[in-house]
Amino acid sequence: MFPFSSLFSSSKNQNSFLKNLQQNDVQSFIEKVFTEVMPNNMQDVMNQGAVKAKESGTRTAENPLQANVLETHSFIYIRIPIQDESWLKQMKIYHTSNQSIIHDIPNEGDKHNIPLPALVRKKGTFVQYKDNILEIRFQKHSDLNYSEIDISEL
Repeated sequence: MFPFSSLFSSSKNQNSFLKNLQQNDVQSFIEKVFTEVMPNNMQDVMNQGAVKAKESGTRTAENPLQANVLETHSFIYIRIPIQDESWLKQMKIYHTSNQSIIHDIPNEGDKHNIPLPALVRKKGTFVQYKDNILEIRFQKHSDLNYSEIDISEL
């Protein structure tokens, strides 16, 4: 167990204890405290959060669209390989200022959110299809409106 009494008894003991402290010791101590203190249902909730984080990581790794996002000084490009030209007739493309939403490809009802690395303008988007690649070009929006915050009276 964790030697609390020796830790707080004197600074001399504290310094020697901290020098000998290993990361694995701290990790095992924290896990032991959580298992003793937290009720079982709370531990299940914590474990579910870890499982969801792992699942979301695998979903992004799969990336069924295989979309590539490229940022330049003035534009953001998304390049999506199109396996079947019939996708172009059934797909719908939307965007907000910070993400692109692709509907109905490869199957009807599918929805893919592609986060954009910078803010984009509402207008000025250009789409081009060439060599089985759909390229979407967004014009970047540089927000130059800024305000000074007065901190002189702190």
